[in-house]
Amino acid sequence: MFADNIQVLLDARLSTTEAYGAALTLLLVLYCLSWMVYNLYFHPLSTYPGPFWARSSRLWYCYTLIRGTLPFSVYRMHLKYGDIVRIAPDELAYNDPRAWKDIYGHRPGKSEIPKDPNFYLNTAAGHLSIIAAPSGRHGTLRRLLSHGFSEKALRDQEPTLQYYADLFIRRLRDQSVTDERINIVKWYNFFTFDVIGDLAFGESFHCLETGQNHPWIEFIFQIIIQGTFARATDYFPFVKTILLLFIPKSLRDGLATHIALMKSKALHRLNMKTDRADFMTRMAAPNSGISEKEFIASADTILLGGSETTATLLSGVTYYLLQNPRTLKILVEEIRSKFTSEDQIDVVGVNTLDYMLACLNEAFRLYPPVPGALPRRTVVGDTLAGEYVPPNTTVAIYQWAMYRSPKYFSRPEHFIPERWTEDQKFQNDKRAVVMPFSNGPRNCVGRNLAYVEMRLLLARLLFGFDIEATPEIQGWLKQKVYLLWNKPALWIRLVPREVKFRKQVDDMPSLAAFEKLYS
Repeated sequence: MFADNIQVLLDARLSTTEAYGAALTLLLVLYCLSWMVYNLYFHPLSTYPGPFWARSSRLWYCYTLIRGTLPFSVYRMHLKYGDIVRIAPDELAYNDPRAWKDIYGHRPGKSEIPKDPNFYLNTAAGHLSIIAAPSGRHGTLRRLLSHGFSEKALRDQEPTLQYYADLFIRRLRDQSVTDERINIVKWYNFFTFDVIGDLAFGESFHCLETGQNHPWIEFIFQIIIQGTFARATDYFPFVKTILLLFIPKSLRDGLATHIALMKSKALHRLNMKTDRADFMTRMAAPNSGISEKEFIASADTILLGGSETTATLLSGVTYYLLQNPRTLKILVEEIRSKFTSEDQIDVVGVNTLDYMLACLNEAFRLYPPVPGALPRRTVVGDTLAGEYVPPNTTVAIYQWAMYRSPKYFSRPEHFIPERWTEDQKFQNDKRAVVMPFSNGPRNCVGRNLAYVEMRLLLARLLFGFDIEATPEIQGWLKQKVYLLWNKPALWIRLVPREVKFRKQVDDMPSLAAFEKLYS
């Protein structure tokens, strides 16, 4: 009898627990459904078009973000729904050229739309960098940095740029003898990271010398992916702690290593005594008024912005040139008719290569280094692209989507540098919509450096080598986007030409000699 009574009590308690569980589950479901109904029909953005799942919750946005397909999805949404699309309950994507000025540009009589805090995380210094600093502080930081990226300053840095270009050419010449194919993406990254290491931190990463990525660079690529995952979890704070447990330990360790290395490198440069001007000279001056944390945060931004994006564009233009032999032939002829020896290829000379500039601009259109969005968030109600936008709305342009729009370009999926010339067949193309360095007071301070590096290195490469595609490059564009492109290897063949290389190239130590030096 006693045992029977105990069982009855246990069954009653279990039934009560199950009932509470069922009730909580029902309440959660009802809350989610009511929230979705609110987003669909009563939210201030409810009149803007977009797919059901995007308008009703953040789940669709975060799912595509983590998959690395968000820019491509937004492109298809613009084709279906129009120039202003609701891609999340509180977020709008724009495909209207007016949005460049309205969201990012100078707006007389209006304050700028602030950066979206959900996107612009603190850097390794635990401090907002020049990218996300408030308006007044941003102006100070930009003035200190912009001098180092001016055309005059970059002309003064030509010996350094030529040194790494010489090393790049020497390595490719050696590799072309021993290897049937070369991953040119890797070597572009080596070049740009070595340059930014030297001119921002006072010392190279020695990638070109050793033929290997610095471990820090490997961490950076991992952190970009981790940052995308972290952004997605920020929209669901109640489960963020749990979700972050699924981040692999290797990524967490990589972030810790990155933070330690960044602080060490930046502080080394801050305390360095040197007479050579570089990108950080004015910011590192004792009277700059910049805090240590601001210096580290800005150095962190310059490292990535001044290296990976340039290497990405060089990789993209190389791919498209190999896919379009006629275009490659025209560019090669322009370079080889302008220069008769490598010694003639300098920063001033490459600026006269008009067809090369057209090729680079077309590569920016089809393969922008930042294919997604750089979002802002409205503080007050505003009018953007002719439509009212309420406060607390995230707004952005997705470059990959806008640049491929048939509204602005004829044959938008095709690589046609002639659209950037005076060719009348493309006179109706809206070239002004292509702004790979963004627009307004916060556009990319390193624009001049990017063009100098790209023009110089591409001219040196196509002067010294015949380049050929390999079968492996087919499908190369099928990439994921985690803020930046997650680029696979781009395998090409290089055939050295019978030309006189710069003496500096011949005098470079071999890879084996550098390996011995750094072993």
